[in-house]
Amino acid sequence: MDQLQAWQDLKYGMFIHYGMSTFVGEELPDGKAPLDTYAPTELDVGQWISVAKKAGMQYAVLTAKHVAGHCLWPSAYTDYSVAGNKDTTDVVGAFVKECRRQGIKPGIYYCAWDNHHLFGSLTPDKSENYSGSMQTPTEKEPLDGAPYTTHLYQNFMTAQIDELLERYSPLVEFWIDIPIVLGNGYRKFIYDHITEKYPDILVIMNHGKKQKGNQLIFLPEKAWPTDVLTLERYYPSEPYNPVWNILEKPVCLPAESNMPIGNEWFWEADDKVKPMSELVEKFRSCLDNRVNFLLNVPPDKSGQIPEKWIKPLMELKAQMKTELDK
Repeated sequence: MDQLQAWQDLKYGMFIHYGMSTFVGEELPDGKAPLDTYAPTELDVGQWISVAKKAGMQYAVLTAKHVAGHCLWPSAYTDYSVAGNKDTTDVVGAFVKECRRQGIKPGIYYCAWDNHHLFGSLTPDKSENYSGSMQTPTEKEPLDGAPYTTHLYQNFMTAQIDELLERYSPLVEFWIDIPIVLGNGYRKFIYDHITEKYPDILVIMNHGKKQKGNQLIFLPEKAWPTDVLTLERYYPSEPYNPVWNILEKPVCLPAESNMPIGNEWFWEADDKVKPMSELVEKFRSCLDNRVNFLLNVPPDKSGQIPEKWIKPLMELKAQMKTELDK
């Protein structure tokens, strides 16, 4: 409980979506882009963290591997990583080093949906019944056409997570996206595997949710177990109740609201910053309800955070100074 309270006290963090998708120009590419498509020209990870610090953020989370499957660290388990690029910078290593040097808590994001390393898995973009996976009740045969990951992929994922944690711990959080494709059994395995070896790391499984009318209904049991409920592109407009009934037991889950500063997760040249009034409203609502605000700020193709994001970040900090100083 003290660990969760300390995490909540961080209040404000930077989500950094960067990688192959930055250069492909697609959030969810097919994983077939040639390795040299990833080609930063002026990569400056220290600049990212400097911007986060000047913006008043206290932690940051980097996409070590997203849907494209390209790894921002030199992984021993694939050739599809920065080790084979012209710029061989270990971006995850540089990120963690800069966070520690500048007094920011580092966290790592890992995507369970991987279009490059399939190992026989059925990924969501190839699924005829993605929504069906939301109702998969057991570890038996998945619903017809619903996406799934094979044991071979899960072994690969475990090995890569071990690699990341062994090289880059301590971390404030390990963020796993699209955990629904992993199944109940492997989700529990990987949660226990991480927390037993690294009890000080929060494991965050991105939640399941569905639309009902104008309301979002969150399904934490579809991302269970997790230490935090994620509110993707959503912020609490009323007092957040952290007690959820999961598997017929009450569970206390603090929340993290994650959303992009513009509309896209990865850099797109024509993406525009949200209106300042909207950013202030969302941020203030999160702080008022003891929900962490993880704001995504994507670097551009050069490998730096552009001025079009920096200026509104500084304005947001100025408008939120009273709340951030509490």
